[in-house]
Amino acid sequence: MRVLLVNDTDKPIADLQKALRQAGYEVLPQVAGGGLLKAVQDLQPDVVILDVDSPSRDTLEQLSMLNRYAPRPVVMFSADGDEALIRDAVGAGVAAYVVDGLAPARLAPILRVAMARFEQQSHVRQRVDELEQKLLDRKDIDRAKGLLMDRRGLSETEAYAALRQQAMKQGLKLADVARRILAMADLLG
Repeated sequence: MRVLLVNDTDKPIADLQKALRQAGYEVLPQVAGGGLLKAVQDLQPDVVILDVDSPSRDTLEQLSMLNRYAPRPVVMFSADGDEALIRDAVGAGVAAYVVDGLAPARLAPILRVAMARFEQQSHVRQRVDELEQKLLDRKDIDRAKGLLMDRRGLSETEAYAALRQQAMKQGLKLADVARRILAMADLLG
């Protein structure tokens, strides 16, 4: 497993690197606080570990961008246990926020928990995306049915049957046929 270390503290992290290597992780070249998204895109780590005194707004913004464009499990070690900061960090995509120090024996379990939580969040995010798409599809189908009912004087059942028949004839999804009808209606006014 490939680990990217990001350190924006003055303390050396050689002990952390050593503990990671002993636990069987491949430690990628260390990255300074800036350019996190680019570093993740270039190096393709499996997990990102941040060692910070206190997460700054800039760090949280970078984590948010990372979570949006190149999601990875993120573990943050921090000296700051402020509840609002922890919430902000978790909201920005941090899977595990560890306050005050790191015992090498705890490192592997912390990483496993972070990865499991990240995987769970990914499944939830994927399911939400699917449900949102189904809702959009349903709205488009209902709007297309409404157009057919208005313009062709069909009942709701007949409009749905017409959409369905067109979808089968063209080998398309019902929602795609509905979107084509809506686009054509917009074009024709």
